[in-house]
Amino acid sequence: MENMEIWKKVNAPPDWAKRPIQFGALKGKTDINPQWRMQAMTEAFGPVGFGWTYSIDRLWLEQGHADEVCAFALVTVKVKLGSEWSEPFQGIGGSSFTSKTKNGVYTSDECYKMATTDALSVAFKAVGVGAQIYSGFNDGSKYQELFNTPEPPATIDDEQLANLEALAQEVGADLKKFAGFLKVEKLADLPKAHYPAAVKALEHKRRTS
Repeated sequence: MENMEIWKKVNAPPDWAKRPIQFGALKGKTDINPQWRMQAMTEAFGPVGFGWTYSIDRLWLEQGHADEVCAFALVTVKVKLGSEWSEPFQGIGGSSFTSKTKNGVYTSDECYKMATTDALSVAFKAVGVGAQIYSGFNDGSKYQELFNTPEPPATIDDEQLANLEALAQEVGADLKKFAGFLKVEKLADLPKAHYPAAVKALEHKRRTS
């Protein structure tokens, strides 16, 4: 198996598994459906308990700011390749047990469940689950240009270039200055979408010369 084979299988969540975060410190970032993470692990390694497994090693509470109390979970994950189990790798996740809202203090009876889900997502990062999101592919981070650079616009073809050069020569236009007028370094760099406007400009010069 190639080193990146598993990573490539699980790094890109499908659109249905992605949701923009609307509130809080992570507003504008992308949340991943936790069920998709389980699905990705199952597709890559097999059913839980056979191809991969996890244990909840510790659940605990810690005092946060003012009346807020945070819940944390520590999990250990192992995966199986062929007949061999991996060394264990871990993740720590958290959630709110009590939090202050405009209506008073809210207590969550699902804090440990959510903390465990968060801890699993952290552990799963080690094998690449959702890596595109965490690398900034969807979140506008400094890495987005690296992963998601748009294709440059198509430039004019040889026939269109020859036509522009002939028109420019006919009306006595300086090619370098004309390219500057079109905001390109040279005419060959002109986007196809701007070709009609370039022809129109030269024909106008011919009519007014």
